[in-house]
Amino acid sequence: MSIPLVTGVLLADDHPIVRHGLRDLLNAEADFRVIAEVSDGAEAVERAMAEDIDLAVLDVSMPRMTGLAAAQQLAARRPTLRILMLSMHENEQFLFEALRAGASGYVLKTAADRDLIQACRATMRGETFLYAGAVTTLVRDHLERARGGDSDEILTPRELEVLKLVAESHTSEEIAELLVISRKTVDR
Repeated sequence: MSIPLVTGVLLADDHPIVRHGLRDLLNAEADFRVIAEVSDGAEAVERAMAEDIDLAVLDVSMPRMTGLAAAQQLAARRPTLRILMLSMHENEQFLFEALRAGASGYVLKTAADRDLIQACRATMRGETFLYAGAVTTLVRDHLERARGGDSDEILTPRELEVLKLVAESHTSEEIAELLVISRKTVDR
């Protein structure tokens, strides 16, 4: 999927003040335009299916249908739609559920002013964006599964370095430069 010059965004959050703040933040950037704002997951699915939306930014916790349920429906019904989850919960269960539901990233509301634009751009490039503490959670989960016999592989120290830099939102090119390896190696 090619990245549009101006990404059409759907914002879904049940708090109007949060939606307005996010809208202002996104609309201040030349490459984003908020096309729709909704207050629940069911309406998010309806609008994303009916309008020319490139990116859905969904709050995890909303009435009628959660953002997680909406993400799952949207990923199944519109596979080219990019999905980014927004949450006040720094909770590994929500993080894992969001990724399983088809989200490309997970942004904490407490850091949205710092991370949202970067997360949206990474998501539109087809990259994963996770909040800074998520790498610890992912590595810990992987190691626990490996110790429990769920995986034959444990990440190498180099793979852990790459994973950490991915979680810090570095691009593949930046990681390759920082670690003095090829981009192909980073992607693998």
